[in-house]
Amino acid sequence: MKNSILTLAIAGSLASVLASVVAAPASAADSTSKEKCYGVAMKGQNDCAAGKHDCAGKSTISYDKMSFKLVPTGTCTSMKTPKGHGSLTPA
Repeated sequence: MKNSILTLAIAGSLASVLASVVAAPASAADSTSKEKCYGVAMKGQNDCAAGKHDCAGKSTISYDKMSFKLVPTGTCTSMKTPKGHGSLTPA
């Protein structure tokens, strides 16, 4: 009984280590292919802080020119919203 518990514990630990090693490069590649795009986030769907709020998901206005959303690099300024195009800088 103790042998099977030990074997399961070791297998679980190895699976965790392998999962974390595989997941790390994927997230690193994700962050380099994204850019901050201001004025395109819907209410409550911004990725981070600016102006009137201090964190992700706190925007109270859709298309707020002070809130950004992470988008694929090179696509921001071509995004069109009811309030204009996305911007790489806050208004």
